[in-house]
Amino acid sequence: MAHELQLIKQSSGILIPATPESSDTLQSKIKLGAVLVAEIRQVRNPAFHRRFFALLNLGFEYWEPTGGAISSNERKLITGYAKYLASYAGNESVLIDVAEQYLEQVANRRVTNGISLCKSFDAYRSWVIIEAGHYVAIQLPDGTLKKHPRSISFANMDEVEFQQLYKAALDVLWRWILSRSFRSRDEAENVAAQLLGFAG
Repeated sequence: MAHELQLIKQSSGILIPATPESSDTLQSKIKLGAVLVAEIRQVRNPAFHRRFFALLNLGFEYWEPTGGAISSNERKLITGYAKYLASYAGNESVLIDVAEQYLEQVANRRVTNGISLCKSFDAYRSWVIIEAGHYVAIQLPDGTLKKHPRSISFANMDEVEFQQLYKAALDVLWRWILSRSFRSRDEAENVAAQLLGFAG
């Protein structure tokens, strides 16, 4: 059975696991003394990969979900419909107020019916990667398009592409989350770097 391992070469020429997953695989799936055959390829800078995740973690810590059980797309649709009606009947502010009251009722029903707001790192990470433009569009059977984040694994992305993703993700996090808590992007990056001992 094939296993992909990420290894780091030590000064003595010994290869050691570079990630917890590689360490777990070596401990649990490879017998002591087993001879392994490997195809070696050098991957992008793992420290930069960790720095990317430190930036994601920083954004996640500072992000507080808002809006309750109503998605931004639902809010846009209902508000857009209220504005459309106002273009025929007037009284836009009244219709927007009614739309907000309706959305609040729907949110309350959803919470009462067991739908709760949770903060998911996986969903957040996917959102950042998609907002950074690193996605594929998949057409579903009903004709709608769904954005799916592309893999950021070492095997699927080279150093240059990963640096472009990092810069785009920093832009996304700055625009939506970090600009509220930090004076500059550099300050936010430095805080993220300090979390992993990258002081810069």
